[in-house]
Amino acid sequence: MSLVNAAEMLKKAKAGHYAVGQFNINNLEWTKAILLTAQELNSPVILGVSEGAGKYMTGFKTVAAMVKAMDESLGITVPVALHLDHGTYEGCYKCIQAGFTSIMFDGSHYPFEENLAKSSELVSVAHNLGLSIECEVGSIGGEEDGVVGMGECADPDECKTIADLGVDMLAAGIGNIHGKYPANWKGLSFETLDAIQAKTGEMPLVLHGGTGIPADMIKKAISLGVSKINVNTECQLSFQEATRKYIEEGKDQQGKGFDPRKLLAPGFEAIKATVKEKMELFGSVGKA
Repeated sequence: MSLVNAAEMLKKAKAGHYAVGQFNINNLEWTKAILLTAQELNSPVILGVSEGAGKYMTGFKTVAAMVKAMDESLGITVPVALHLDHGTYEGCYKCIQAGFTSIMFDGSHYPFEENLAKSSELVSVAHNLGLSIECEVGSIGGEEDGVVGMGECADPDECKTIADLGVDMLAAGIGNIHGKYPANWKGLSFETLDAIQAKTGEMPLVLHGGTGIPADMIKKAISLGVSKINVNTECQLSFQEATRKYIEEGKDQQGKGFDPRKLLAPGFEAIKATVKEKMELFGSVGKA
Protein backbone atom coordinates (compact mmCIF):
# COMPACT_ATOMS: atom_id res chain seq x y z
CA MET A 1 0.00 0.00 0.00
CA SER A 2 1.11 3.59 -0.41
CA LEU A 3 2.63 5.40 2.56
CA VAL A 4 0.27 6.95 5.12
CA ASN A 5 0.55 9.67 7.72
CA ALA A 6 0.97 8.55 11.32
CA ALA A 7 -2.17 10.11 12.85
CA GLU A 8 -4.57 7.17 12.48
CA MET A 9 -2.11 4.46 13.60
CA LEU A 10 -1.25 6.47 16.72
CA LYS A 11 -4.87 7.15 17.63
CA LYS A 12 -5.49 3.40 17.42
CA ALA A 13 -2.39 2.73 19.53
CA LYS A 14 -3.47 5.20 22.21
CA ALA A 15 -6.96 3.67 22.37
CA GLY A 16 -5.54 0.14 22.38
CA HIS A 17 -2.82 0.82 24.98
CA TYR A 18 0.14 -0.17 22.82
CA ALA A 19 2.82 1.83 21.03
CA VAL A 20 3.97 2.03 17.41
CA GLY A 21 7.73 1.87 16.96
CA GLN A 22 9.59 4.54 15.02
CA PHE A 23 12.74 2.92 13.70
CA ASN A 24 15.28 5.26 12.18
CA ILE A 25 16.65 4.32 8.77
CA ASN A 26 20.22 4.89 7.64
CA ASN A 27 20.43 3.08 4.30
CA LEU A 28 18.83 0.39 2.12
CA GLU A 29 19.54 -2.46 4.58
CA TRP A 30 17.87 -0.62 7.44
CA THR A 31 14.79 0.25 5.39
CA LYS A 32 14.35 -3.24 3.96
CA ALA A 33 14.86 -4.95 7.34
CA ILE A 34 12.29 -2.75 9.10
CA LEU A 35 9.67 -2.98 6.33
CA LEU A 36 9.94 -6.77 6.06
CA THR A 37 9.73 -7.23 9.84
CA ALA A 38 6.65 -5.00 10.08
CA GLN A 39 5.00 -7.01 7.30
CA GLU A 40 5.91 -10.37 8.87
CA LEU A 41 4.52 -9.27 12.26
CA ASN A 42 1.50 -7.44 10.78
CA SER A 43 2.50 -4.30 12.65
CA PRO A 44 2.16 -0.62 11.70
CA VAL A 45 5.54 1.13 11.58
CA ILE A 46 7.08 4.59 11.34
CA LEU A 47 10.35 5.04 9.45
CA GLY A 48 12.26 7.90 11.04
CA VAL A 49 14.83 9.97 9.15
CA SER A 50 17.07 12.43 10.99
CA GLU A 51 18.43 15.40 9.05
CA GLY A 52 21.92 13.88 9.30
CA ALA A 53 20.74 10.54 7.86
CA GLY A 54 18.84 12.39 5.14
CA LYS A 55 21.99 14.24 4.15
CA TYR A 56 24.00 10.99 4.23
CA MET A 57 21.50 9.37 1.84
CA THR A 58 21.97 12.37 -0.54
CA GLY A 59 18.80 14.20 0.45
CA PHE A 60 15.18 13.72 1.47
CA LYS A 61 14.03 13.25 -2.16
CA THR A 62 16.27 10.20 -2.50
CA VAL A 63 15.00 8.80 0.79
CA ALA A 64 11.32 9.30 -0.12
CA ALA A 65 11.82 7.76 -3.58
CA MET A 66 13.65 4.73 -2.13
CA VAL A 67 11.08 4.12 0.62
CA LYS A 68 8.08 4.46 -1.71
CA ALA A 69 9.61 2.18 -4.35
CA MET A 70 10.68 -0.40 -1.77
CA ASP A 71 7.29 -0.39 -0.04
CA GLU A 72 5.69 -1.16 -3.42
CA SER A 73 8.32 -3.67 -4.63
CA LEU A 74 8.17 -5.70 -1.41
CA GLY A 75 4.36 -5.75 -1.51
CA ILE A 76 4.05 -4.18 1.94
CA THR A 77 0.41 -3.98 3.06
CA VAL A 78 0.82 -2.74 6.67
CA PRO A 79 0.59 1.02 7.37
CA VAL A 80 3.97 2.72 6.94
CA ALA A 81 4.65 6.41 7.68
CA LEU A 82 7.79 8.20 6.50
CA HIS A 83 8.64 10.69 9.24
CA LEU A 84 11.23 13.43 9.73
CA ASP A 85 12.94 13.02 13.12
CA HIS A 86 13.97 16.12 15.11
CA GLY A 87 13.39 18.41 12.16
CA THR A 88 14.45 22.01 11.93
CA TYR A 89 11.98 24.59 10.62
CA GLU A 90 13.72 24.51 7.19
CA GLY A 91 14.03 20.72 7.28
CA CYS A 92 10.27 20.35 7.72
CA TYR A 93 9.61 22.25 4.50
CA LYS A 94 12.24 20.19 2.63
CA CYS A 95 10.55 16.96 3.73
CA ILE A 96 7.11 18.25 2.80
CA GLN A 97 8.44 18.99 -0.72
CA ALA A 98 10.22 15.63 -0.90
CA GLY A 99 7.02 13.65 -0.26
CA PHE A 100 7.32 12.58 3.38
CA THR A 101 3.97 11.68 4.98
CA SER A 102 4.83 12.94 8.46
CA ILE A 103 7.14 15.54 9.99
CA MET A 104 8.54 16.42 13.38
CA PHE A 105 9.35 19.99 14.26
CA ASP A 106 11.74 20.18 17.18
CA GLY A 107 11.49 23.73 18.45
CA SER A 108 12.44 22.77 22.01
CA HIS A 109 15.68 24.80 21.88
CA TYR A 110 13.78 28.03 21.06
CA PRO A 111 12.14 30.26 23.67
CA PHE A 112 8.65 28.78 24.21
CA GLU A 113 6.78 31.59 22.39
CA GLU A 114 8.91 31.05 19.27
CA ASN A 115 8.45 27.27 19.47
CA LEU A 116 4.69 27.88 19.72
CA ALA A 117 4.57 30.26 16.73
CA LYS A 118 6.63 28.02 14.44
CA SER A 119 4.75 24.89 15.58
CA SER A 120 1.42 26.61 14.89
CA GLU A 121 2.47 27.54 11.35
CA LEU A 122 3.78 24.04 10.57
CA VAL A 123 0.69 22.31 12.00
CA SER A 124 -1.47 24.35 9.62
CA VAL A 125 0.77 23.62 6.60
CA ALA A 126 1.06 19.88 7.39
CA HIS A 127 -2.66 19.38 7.97
CA ASN A 128 -3.59 21.25 4.79
CA LEU A 129 -1.47 18.70 2.91
CA GLY A 130 -2.73 15.65 4.83
CA LEU A 131 0.52 15.10 6.72
CA SER A 132 0.84 14.27 10.41
CA ILE A 133 3.05 16.39 12.66
CA GLU A 134 4.94 15.85 15.91
CA CYS A 135 6.17 18.75 18.05
CA GLU A 136 8.48 18.78 21.07
CA VAL A 137 8.48 20.43 24.47
CA GLY A 138 11.43 20.03 26.87
CA SER A 139 14.61 18.70 25.31
CA ILE A 140 15.53 15.04 25.01
CA GLY A 141 18.93 14.40 26.57
CA GLY A 142 22.07 13.21 24.85
CA GLU A 143 23.15 14.13 21.35
CA GLU A 144 21.28 13.89 18.05
CA ASP A 145 22.87 15.42 14.95
CA GLY A 146 24.99 17.77 17.04
CA VAL A 147 22.09 19.00 19.21
CA VAL A 148 22.90 18.27 22.83
CA GLY A 149 20.14 18.23 25.44
CA MET A 150 20.38 17.59 29.17
CA GLY A 151 17.12 15.67 29.28
CA GLU A 152 15.13 18.17 31.32
CA CYS A 153 11.48 17.44 31.96
CA ALA A 154 8.80 19.28 30.02
CA ASP A 155 6.35 21.72 31.60
CA PRO A 156 2.87 20.08 31.46
CA ASP A 157 1.19 23.47 30.85
CA GLU A 158 3.48 24.17 27.87
CA CYS A 159 2.68 20.66 26.60
CA LYS A 160 -1.05 21.45 26.74
CA THR A 161 -0.54 24.75 24.86
CA ILE A 162 1.33 22.98 22.03
CA ALA A 163 -1.13 20.04 22.04
CA ASP A 164 -4.02 22.49 21.65
CA LEU A 165 -2.59 23.56 18.27
CA GLY A 166 -3.86 20.22 16.96
CA VAL A 167 -0.53 18.38 16.72
CA ASP A 168 -0.91 14.65 16.04
CA MET A 169 1.75 13.53 18.54
CA LEU A 170 3.76 15.24 21.22
CA ALA A 171 7.35 14.55 22.25
CA ALA A 172 7.80 15.64 25.85
CA GLY A 173 11.04 15.35 27.77
CA ILE A 174 10.58 13.05 30.78
CA GLY A 175 14.24 12.38 31.60
CA ASN A 176 14.84 10.26 28.47
CA ILE A 177 18.03 10.60 26.42
CA HIS A 178 19.40 9.65 23.00
CA GLY A 179 22.15 7.07 22.70
CA LYS A 180 23.33 4.77 25.48
CA TYR A 181 22.05 5.54 28.97
CA PRO A 182 24.79 6.35 31.53
CA ALA A 183 25.14 4.26 34.70
CA ASN A 184 23.91 7.18 36.85
CA TRP A 185 20.70 7.75 34.83
CA LYS A 186 17.82 8.50 37.19
CA GLY A 187 15.15 6.77 35.07
CA LEU A 188 12.00 8.17 33.49
CA SER A 189 9.93 10.72 35.41
CA PHE A 190 6.52 9.03 35.48
CA GLU A 191 5.25 11.88 37.65
CA THR A 192 5.92 14.29 34.75
CA LEU A 193 4.43 11.87 32.21
CA ASP A 194 1.29 11.45 34.30
CA ALA A 195 0.88 15.23 34.64
CA ILE A 196 1.35 15.71 30.87
CA GLN A 197 -1.16 12.97 30.06
CA ALA A 198 -3.68 14.56 32.46
CA LYS A 199 -3.38 17.89 30.62
CA THR A 200 -3.24 16.56 27.02
CA GLY A 201 -5.89 13.82 27.21
CA GLU A 202 -6.22 11.89 23.95
CA MET A 203 -2.96 13.23 22.50
CA PRO A 204 -0.57 10.37 21.60
CA LEU A 205 2.70 10.98 23.46
CA VAL A 206 6.13 10.11 22.06
CA LEU A 207 9.06 8.57 23.92
CA HIS A 208 12.39 9.40 22.28
CA GLY A 209 15.58 7.58 23.19
CA GLY A 210 13.94 4.15 23.38
CA THR A 211 17.28 2.30 23.42
CA GLY A 212 18.29 1.05 26.85
CA ILE A 213 15.10 1.88 28.75
CA PRO A 214 14.17 -1.22 30.81
CA ALA A 215 11.13 -3.17 29.57
CA ASP A 216 9.09 -2.50 32.73
CA MET A 217 9.58 1.27 32.29
CA ILE A 218 8.55 1.01 28.63
CA LYS A 219 5.35 -0.83 29.61
CA LYS A 220 4.55 1.70 32.34
CA ALA A 221 5.13 4.61 29.90
CA ILE A 222 2.70 3.00 27.42
CA SER A 223 0.10 2.64 30.20
CA LEU A 224 0.49 6.39 30.85
CA GLY A 225 -0.26 7.44 27.27
CA VAL A 226 2.94 6.89 25.27
CA SER A 227 1.84 5.67 21.82
CA LYS A 228 5.07 6.08 19.80
CA ILE A 229 8.54 4.95 20.84
CA ASN A 230 11.68 5.82 18.89
CA VAL A 231 14.49 3.32 18.42
CA ASN A 232 17.75 4.02 16.60
CA THR A 233 20.89 3.28 18.63
CA GLU A 234 19.84 -0.29 19.43
CA CYS A 235 19.57 -1.21 15.74
CA GLN A 236 22.95 0.40 15.10
CA LEU A 237 24.54 -1.58 17.93
CA SER A 238 23.07 -4.92 16.82
CA PHE A 239 24.12 -4.24 13.19
CA GLN A 240 27.65 -3.38 14.33
CA GLU A 241 27.97 -6.46 16.55
CA ALA A 242 26.78 -8.88 13.85
CA THR A 243 29.08 -7.32 11.22
CA ARG A 244 32.06 -7.39 13.59
CA LYS A 245 31.43 -11.09 14.39
CA TYR A 246 31.25 -11.96 10.67
CA ILE A 247 34.59 -10.27 9.97
CA GLU A 248 36.34 -11.51 13.12
CA GLU A 249 35.35 -15.08 12.22
CA GLY A 250 37.02 -14.55 8.84
CA LYS A 251 33.85 -15.17 6.87
CA ASP A 252 34.64 -12.23 4.61
CA GLN A 253 37.73 -14.20 3.50
CA GLN A 254 35.78 -17.35 2.55
CA GLY A 255 34.54 -17.71 -1.01
CA LYS A 256 32.88 -14.45 -1.97
CA GLY A 257 32.27 -13.46 1.61
CA PHE A 258 33.56 -9.98 0.81
CA ASP A 259 30.54 -9.35 -1.46
CA PRO A 260 28.65 -6.53 0.32
CA ARG A 261 25.41 -8.50 -0.03
CA LYS A 262 27.01 -11.27 2.07
CA LEU A 263 29.04 -8.97 4.30
CA LEU A 264 25.98 -6.93 5.29
CA ALA A 265 23.54 -9.87 5.59
CA PRO A 266 24.28 -10.73 9.26
CA GLY A 267 23.78 -7.07 10.23
CA PHE A 268 20.54 -6.97 8.24
CA GLU A 269 19.25 -10.05 10.13
CA ALA A 270 20.34 -8.47 13.43
CA ILE A 271 18.27 -5.34 12.70
CA LYS A 272 15.26 -7.54 11.92
CA ALA A 273 15.69 -9.38 15.24
CA THR A 274 15.94 -6.09 17.17
CA VAL A 275 12.86 -4.63 15.46
CA LYS A 276 10.88 -7.82 16.17
CA GLU A 277 11.87 -7.72 19.85
CA LYS A 278 10.79 -4.07 20.12
CA MET A 279 7.48 -4.54 18.29
CA GLU A 280 6.65 -7.41 20.66
CA LEU A 281 7.54 -5.26 23.68
CA PHE A 282 5.55 -2.27 22.39
CA GLY A 283 2.49 -4.47 21.74
CA SER A 284 2.05 -3.50 18.06
CA VAL A 285 2.26 -7.05 16.63
CA GLY A 286 -0.93 -7.98 14.79
CA LYS A 287 -2.29 -4.43 15.06
CA ALA A 288 -2.00 -3.44 11.37
